[in-house]
Amino acid sequence: MDIPKNILFVCVENAGRSQMAEAFFKKFAKNRFNVISAGTSPSSTLNPTVVSVMAEIEIDLKNQQPQLLSSSMIKNSNKTINMGCMDKESCPSLFVKDVDDWNIEDPKGKSIDDVRKIRDQIKNDVLNLLDSLENDV
Repeated sequence: MDIPKNILFVCVENAGRSQMAEAFFKKFAKNRFNVISAGTSPSSTLNPTVVSVMAEIEIDLKNQQPQLLSSSMIKNSNKTINMGCMDKESCPSLFVKDVDDWNIEDPKGKSIDDVRKIRDQIKNDVLNLLDSLENDV
C-alpha cells in the first residue's frame, strides 16, 4: 500500500486562506493525502468572516486553530502551497524551497462578498491541485 503524500498549505497568519485550502482539501481528497496548514506568524484565532463563509457551504472551521509553521512540516511535505503574501518579510516562500505560490488575496479586512470570492477561488485551486496530484500517482 502506498504511503499518502503530505500536502502543506502555508500563509503568514494561518487564519484564512490556508485554513480554507486545508478544509477543502480534506473534504475533496477523502483521506487519500495527509494535509495540514500553518503560518510563519500565526494569528491567535481564525478570521471570523472566513469561518462564516465556510459555514455557508457546510464546512465547520470553528474548532480550527492557527499554528506555527515548523521545519518538520516543511521537511515532511511532498507538496507545499504558499497562499500568497501580505507581509514580504514573513512570507512562507522565503523559508520553503520548491513551493507553489497561488498568490491569493488575503481575506483580512475584506467584505463578506470579497471573502466568498476568495473562498471560491481557493476551492477551484484545490480541485485543480487534486486533479494534478491524482494524475501523478
